[in-house]
Amino acid sequence: MALLPAFRCLLVHVCRASCRPTRSTSATPAFPSFLSVPISKKLSALFSPAPKIPAKPHLTAQEKTLVLTKDERLGQSADEIASGPSTIAAIVTSLGGPPAAVGIVRLSGPSAVAIVGRVFLPGKRKKRKKASFWRPTSHVVEYGVVSDCKGNFIDEVLVVPMLAPRSYTREDVIEIQCHGSEVCLRRVLRACLEAGARLAEPGEFTLRAFLNGRLDLSQAENVAKLVSARSEAAAEAALAGIQGGFSSLVKSLRMQCIGLLTEIEARLDFDDEMPPLDLNLIMEKIYSMVEELENTLETANYDRLLQSGLQIAIVGRPNVGKSSLLNAWSKTERAIVTEIAGTTRDVVEASISVRGIPVTLLDTAGIRETNDIVEKIGVERSQAVALGADVVMFTISAADGWTEEDTQLLDRILTNKSARRSSPVILVINKIDCAPSVCSEWANIHGSAFNKVIYTCAVSGQGIPELEAAILEIVGLDGIPSGGGKWTVNQRQCEQLVRTKEALLRLKSSIQEEIPLDFWTIDLREAALALGQISGEDITEEVLSNIFGKFCIGK
Repeated sequence: MALLPAFRCLLVHVCRASCRPTRSTSATPAFPSFLSVPISKKLSALFSPAPKIPAKPHLTAQEKTLVLTKDERLGQSADEIASGPSTIAAIVTSLGGPPAAVGIVRLSGPSAVAIVGRVFLPGKRKKRKKASFWRPTSHVVEYGVVSDCKGNFIDEVLVVPMLAPRSYTREDVIEIQCHGSEVCLRRVLRACLEAGARLAEPGEFTLRAFLNGRLDLSQAENVAKLVSARSEAAAEAALAGIQGGFSSLVKSLRMQCIGLLTEIEARLDFDDEMPPLDLNLIMEKIYSMVEELENTLETANYDRLLQSGLQIAIVGRPNVGKSSLLNAWSKTERAIVTEIAGTTRDVVEASISVRGIPVTLLDTAGIRETNDIVEKIGVERSQAVALGADVVMFTISAADGWTEEDTQLLDRILTNKSARRSSPVILVINKIDCAPSVCSEWANIHGSAFNKVIYTCAVSGQGIPELEAAILEIVGLDGIPSGGGKWTVNQRQCEQLVRTKEALLRLKSSIQEEIPLDFWTIDLREAALALGQISGEDITEEVLSNIFGKFCIGK
């Protein structure tokens, strides 16, 4: 243990040795030199550096025109265009379902205009002329036809050119809108591939947008969330992330860490020439950053529920109104309802939305001892569903009251769940219209074993709003507005935020324990690097491949 401080001190001096500024009368750069050198390169003698993504370009004032009036690549030679990145193409509309009226094939890359020019014949030209080239105007739609390499017409189309840099990828992007059948789409795509395009990899359009500075990494991840959103709340949260709400927070926190790091590094090298650090001000900044991180981390659970949803198992003994409750809640007739006990013999699912959270209701077979082989299988499935559900609704009948069978069933459920994982259990007293006055007495006796007690009537719908509110409170989402929350963080971002918070807490402890300034810089670098992992400022190719490999082809 005595070697640990010495090793840590060695790391500090290795880092400082590669970035120590020299005294000079020349102008001071906008950022200290050590910020432009990744920590992995500073410690190259000890660690192998990870590959880094090239710096992202920024728009100039001349590039801020929304609609371009001419083809900006006309002054470039064909060799200059061909020497750049390859041009990709993909079908960007959904396939596999019923055919749509319109489908889209998208191309992106330096040769997009040339490739589309080989297959597209504008309607204003009755026949193709060898010396004629297609010269599109950006963001102006053109009508025409697409032909294959043999000159056979494939489809009538609309072509939408979006020339660089005013496009999704900041490259030349051409979208060909054809008829929506899978046959038409694949024929148009094949023609583009034969003309020189390459089939896009999953997520490659968004990857190019990230590499070209159109989006940062957290915004790119929200693009995938928006495409796969299962509810309005999920779509709104993803859109808020694309618009830069979370990115702005990460950028602000990272700049604060870099600012503190600059102040400390300056005093390490020019201590005699600078005023002492204001420790109270530094501690205030640390407390403020930690508070922002904690508030952000609270959205992680909400994001998980938006993406995967909740599974709620409705369990109980036979004929207590489980199927009626599922039908009333989902406003469908998903489950068969009769007065015969044991009608439901398999798990019946129904999908609903509670405050924007996708919820899957699972109506199960009544759990009881039985000799019927089919019903016994249903009982076993009911117990398995109860074990895997996020919330269990233990349903009883107000008309029958609490029975010995209910006691045995509750003991069985609680025993099985304690052996695996603990999920909240809500006591739902159904058929409250049959015995409205006698329920409260025995509910007070047995209700202590449950997280909540709710009274319902499946016939009238009484108690269902209270049931939804109880579920949101149990899973910690009672503060979410009905229209959904703001942006959220996913698991990868959450891990880096936790890493940032831990680094800042270590920094606070170092200040309180009056540890030398050299050690403060290690924790500040750790925090800045973790935040850079979120925005993509400091990211490896392996992480990028993992993120964009989950996208659909065409996005």
